[in-house]
Amino acid sequence: MRFFGGSLLVLMLSATSLFGDEPAAMNAQETALSKSLSGAVMSGFFSVDRDDDAPPELRRERYELGEVKKLDSGMWVFPTRIKYGDHDVTLPIVLPVAWADDTAVIRVNNIGFPGLGTYSARVLIHDGKYAGYWQGAGHGGRLFGSIKKDGHEEAQESTKTR
Repeated sequence: MRFFGGSLLVLMLSATSLFGDEPAAMNAQETALSKSLSGAVMSGFFSVDRDDDAPPELRRERYELGEVKKLDSGMWVFPTRIKYGDHDVTLPIVLPVAWADDTAVIRVNNIGFPGLGTYSARVLIHDGKYAGYWQGAGHGGRLFGSIKKDGHEEAQESTKTR
């Protein structure tokens, strides 16, 4: 779907102003996450759960990330171009990130994405890979893939503190 008028620009300007537009101080783990995701491409597959016993069909997805940073509010901003199926939208997505030891967990809780719908998800980020579960209005599934910089190398910048 396409955005009309300046709605995308308004969304982009308001997302960071609502949550603080200054980068927050980050610990070593958070700095590594920001570095590994900024300018990276998350490319992989998602599935849609089915009611029958047939295996789910895998579909391609792609997330092109801008500068990923933690904000003063503690939230994170993910400037993202989302591409799957016939969808291709760019949004500044502001989300919380939790930690399970050395693994980042991106949390999406019933967030409306213009042109896409309302979704919830949990996405684990670790050593150049991502995996998780998503759900929307009456459907859901799994997602997984690799995180790469410059379209070639995996973003192996560990989220582990050294």
